[in-house]
Amino acid sequence: MNFPTLTSSSQSQSGVPITDLSTCRALIIDTNQTSRSILRAMLADLGLQSIVQAGKISDARRALEHQTFDVVLCDYHFDDCNMTGSDLLDDLRRAQLLPYSTVFVMVTGEASYVKVAEAAESALDSYLLKPHTSNTLAQRLHMARHRKVVLASIFEAIEREEFDIAAELCLQRFAKREEYWVYAARIGGELLLRLARHEEARKLFQALDEIKAMPWARLGIARAQLEGGHAAPARRTLESLLSENPTFADAYDVMGRAQLQAGSFEEAYETYQHAAEITPSSIGRLQKVGMLAFYLGRNDEASRSLERATSLGVTSKMFDFQSLIMLAQIRFEQKDYKGVQRCLSNLQHAFEKQPNSGRLRRMTTLVNVLALMLQRQVAEVVRLIKEMVADFEKPDYDFEAAGNMMGLLTRLRSSELELPDAELWVQKLASRFCISKPTTDLLAMSVSSHEPYYDMVHEVYKTIGDHAEKAMEQAKEGSPATGIKTLLVHGAKTQNAKLLDLAVMVLNRYRGQIKDADMLSEMVQDMRGKFCRASMHVQLGANSGRQAGGLNLRS
Repeated sequence: MNFPTLTSSSQSQSGVPITDLSTCRALIIDTNQTSRSILRAMLADLGLQSIVQAGKISDARRALEHQTFDVVLCDYHFDDCNMTGSDLLDDLRRAQLLPYSTVFVMVTGEASYVKVAEAAESALDSYLLKPHTSNTLAQRLHMARHRKVVLASIFEAIEREEFDIAAELCLQRFAKREEYWVYAARIGGELLLRLARHEEARKLFQALDEIKAMPWARLGIARAQLEGGHAAPARRTLESLLSENPTFADAYDVMGRAQLQAGSFEEAYETYQHAAEITPSSIGRLQKVGMLAFYLGRNDEASRSLERATSLGVTSKMFDFQSLIMLAQIRFEQKDYKGVQRCLSNLQHAFEKQPNSGRLRRMTTLVNVLALMLQRQVAEVVRLIKEMVADFEKPDYDFEAAGNMMGLLTRLRSSELELPDAELWVQKLASRFCISKPTTDLLAMSVSSHEPYYDMVHEVYKTIGDHAEKAMEQAKEGSPATGIKTLLVHGAKTQNAKLLDLAVMVLNRYRGQIKDADMLSEMVQDMRGKFCRASMHVQLGANSGRQAGGLNLRS
């Protein structure tokens, strides 16, 4: 996207900077056709030539997923659904569909002004209070576009993916208190988190909180604490924030993530429910509730939430296809062949659009197996299962794929399909992905309907712990090289990230006592490169879009 330039007449009579809007592309989102027509006429009077209109949320999402706009005018209230303009803005930011360089203006009546003002602290560029004049709209747009001009060097660095440079520009503007220093500092905090400079991010958000006491700044502190490995302080920060701001949905998202990572699944479920209640048409939050309900065995709630998310946005980039995997398994248990087929059809359609996606290929095959099993096409089921097992060794095979496969094997067994190697497959997957108690518990939930599998998962985790304990004892007793080799042997056999990460820790601590440290380091890093690509933290679905409470770093 091209950043705007100031015109030769840089100030209006009211002192508002004037920017050239003639080349801007605009999107108007409003369910009222008359209101859309009025806004379109006003924009045309300001020189805009490319103006798109959307009368429905779904139309707006489609437009923003496939086109880039310089200006978005969005009404706060939608007559056709429970969603508000603020909810839409939140979803767009979460799915990274709204670049920084896009000006987003909310149009609202008196009754909803307070809520829009709250949204303005989060990610809004401006708001327009009804009734408004063409001059008022012009002022709002010129002011918002002026901010984009002033911060253009930051946005351009982000566009080039020069995040260190962009962060430094933000910090300089903050330190000098230059124009838009608060907004620049917020972007800087996001950049520091992306660069894993967690303590610097925490200090920056802390400084902002002390100066302005804004909820998003305190949420930034919590995110920096959580991502920096300080879960307990993060939860305390979040508890304090939510006690003062009980409708701050992003704070519930981050709290839910903290609870997930701690293995507090019941608490996380309740937290995500709160967030979904605040924003009932949020596709992402509905999916979080549905996915966790599925793991907890609450299939009725899982079905309701996931079906609603599917109806709202199965074709949207905000939609996570893991929802269809869970829905298909629920429908399979209900012997609902048509329900399974609907899930399969949606996955096949998505896979056609992304034929190189290993994730979608695995998902499509899994649901196809469920459909074939309901038709008792056992030979074809067995053939496809063997193909799926061959995927175990692939670099992109992750925790999600393992959980899905283990759930599939459990459901096939409940349908009286005896697969001689099923226990070995479950054990192999558990050996690789039981890397913490929370991940182990979640995998165990995937197979909870078959007690032997459930017990096996926990036994595997105990065995992994025994290997780790033995290696640490060897290191403490003066044989760190032996301890590392113990970890490498079992790490190579199981591909378990916990064992390989522990090998790195032992190597770093005892490097001076290890003669062949460089050789061992090379071996460890090679194995970690193959088997430790995914996060060790529990997450629901794909980790895409912005982090809760954050801004989009796409320019």
